[in-house]
Amino acid sequence: MPEGVEIEIYRRGAEAAVGRSIASVEAPDEWFLKGGLTPAEVTAAVTGRTVVAARARGKLLVLDLDDDTRVGLRFGMTGRLIVDDNASIDYLEYSSTRNDPAWDRFVLNFEDGGDLRLRDPRRLGGVSLDPDEDALGVDAFVIKPKQVRDRVAVGEVPLKARLLDQSRIAGVGNLIADETLWRAGLDPVRAAGSLTDDEVKKLVRHLRKVLADFLRDGGSHTGRLQPARVRGGLCPKDGTALLRREIGGRTTYSCAHHQR
Repeated sequence: MPEGVEIEIYRRGAEAAVGRSIASVEAPDEWFLKGGLTPAEVTAAVTGRTVVAARARGKLLVLDLDDDTRVGLRFGMTGRLIVDDNASIDYLEYSSTRNDPAWDRFVLNFEDGGDLRLRDPRRLGGVSLDPDEDALGVDAFVIKPKQVRDRVAVGEVPLKARLLDQSRIAGVGNLIADETLWRAGLDPVRAAGSLTDDEVKKLVRHLRKVLADFLRDGGSHTGRLQPARVRGGLCPKDGTALLRREIGGRTTYSCAHHQR
């Protein structure tokens, strides 16, 4: 967390910044600035510029400025976006419920008096200028079956690991992947290249539905599988004890009965 769903929610919140000019920058945590960027450099690059668009690409939120500078915001596991004191999301599954301004790692102050803040308790996110968007795969919200066939359903790598590979499909995190595979009835340890064309179509269909449901319900923590993602949890579909394994470096829950 946050995953692609949360970033899309943040993008919608960041629309409130579009058309507004940046008066000043607060970057109190230099470690949070990536790629060797310094507070002085980011301040010089964006002060006086106007935000012309807010875009989401997977887990990356991009603010386009009027001189073609791009500000890239990443949120790690615990980062939240707050614009004019309005938080797009109040609750993240693995973050603190406290609302502490001491966790503000980056702030754009607008000339009209409002601001945009990235608040991150665990400092796992980051800010960059002109991020390499080409390093990211197709955004999960718009990916098509042929792109999944060509980019995801290939090789002997476990299917779950392929879904988490942001260079192939951008925006799928641990909770989205588990929920999608659980709904689609696909075993996360299967070789990605073993999927049939029908299974690829089913995977994309369920991914789209998961993303739509999570957006509607407020985040990636709202899945039907989520309450059972605990040691000893039972499959909400058939009551089978869920398997708990590490796949692609992430704790994975799946049903041995219906996921094949």
